[in-house]
Amino acid sequence: MSIQETDELGFEAPAPLGHPGRAGLPAGASTGPGIGDRLPDFDLPDAQGRRIDFHTDRAGAKAAVVFYRSAVW
Repeated sequence: MSIQETDELGFEAPAPLGHPGRAGLPAGASTGPGIGDRLPDFDLPDAQGRRIDFHTDRAGAKAAVVFYRSAVW
């Protein structure tokens, strides 16, 4: 049976508070772009391995990009 502890941000995980896997970012660390900020240029492979350029291939269409907090396994 695992006991979940809630941290100061309200996240629960089976690792105890203070465990290195639950370490937060140092004060002042960058957390990425804010809501509404333009993302930097980047490309990634699609399911067939072709490179997709985020800005060019959307041709101006809106997109939602979701970032997940890392999991504690």
